[in-house]
Amino acid sequence: MGNTVSCCMSPGGSPKLPRQPDLVEDYQVNTDLSEDTGPYLQHISDREVPDDLALESNPSDHARASTIFLSKSQTDVRDKRKSNHINHFSPGPLSKKYSSCSTIFIDDSTVSQPNLKSTIKCVTLAIYYHIKNRDSNRSLDIFDEKIHPLSRDHVPDDYSRTDPEHKVIYRFVRTLFSAAQLTAECAIVTLVYLERLLTYAELDVCPCNWKRMVLGAILLASKVWDDQAVWNVDYCQILKDITVEDMNEMERHFLELLQFNINVPASVYAKYYFDLRSLADDNNLSFPLEPLSNERAQRLEAISRLCEDKYRDLTKVCMRRSLSADNLQSFRRSQAVLS
Repeated sequence: MGNTVSCCMSPGGSPKLPRQPDLVEDYQVNTDLSEDTGPYLQHISDREVPDDLALESNPSDHARASTIFLSKSQTDVRDKRKSNHINHFSPGPLSKKYSSCSTIFIDDSTVSQPNLKSTIKCVTLAIYYHIKNRDSNRSLDIFDEKIHPLSRDHVPDDYSRTDPEHKVIYRFVRTLFSAAQLTAECAIVTLVYLERLLTYAELDVCPCNWKRMVLGAILLASKVWDDQAVWNVDYCQILKDITVEDMNEMERHFLELLQFNINVPASVYAKYYFDLRSLADDNNLSFPLEPLSNERAQRLEAISRLCEDKYRDLTKVCMRRSLSADNLQSFRRSQAVLS
């Protein structure tokens, strides 16, 4: 009874609790002020990247997105066609071979087995257009040739302002592939890693960094793609003035910038292969064509029959027991005429 704050002494002396609507209003104000802190939890759908944005920002991860090098080359291709149309320039005699009734020409380059020389030419041409039509000069010190030179030769003062020619890039890449005995598939994966680096790290292929960026992409592609990986010390024997520590540091930075995403889906690989073919057609780079011989025709016919038999066995398994006229299928085998 002696307690002065007791409700028995004074009914109105007990502390008043705040009204519930005030708490609701304060809670709503706090959630509006901060979305990342406090009691508000963002839904997982709000954190996901939309499909359109993902396709646009990561062309090396999605098969439906167009490659960066092909879009950069279209500017020069349109200007070249426009100049030829205005100046009435004739391309000259046709150098491309076409099939006829007597001779059939086939392309020796396929998705599974690309032609090495032609693929390297197309990949280096893609790198050339990356440098020529770059958006800006964003780079990192780890790829700067002035800070980390590849040879003891003096680096010229205008090394960051002079764009290299296509033959210079081709000679550099061809030397690495020839000495390390790399495959054509590795060249395509090299281009995938290079464009993935540009997208993830927001960099540009510039005259000051193209050699080290290409070298890092080749180094990573050879280890991921080829069964017999080329060690970093082997590249040091090719580029005799570079150290193993420098190669290891560049490889570590390259992987970190790629966010350790070294997976190349088959659909992405095929997209880059056919886009390189389109780039070759736009720049009059022809893939080797050979006449179809009897031996090659018999081998192709055997492969097609094997695939046809596998498809027929698969349809038999999937076909229901009770057949109707709608589901009845007949297989015809065409006879090839070999002369």
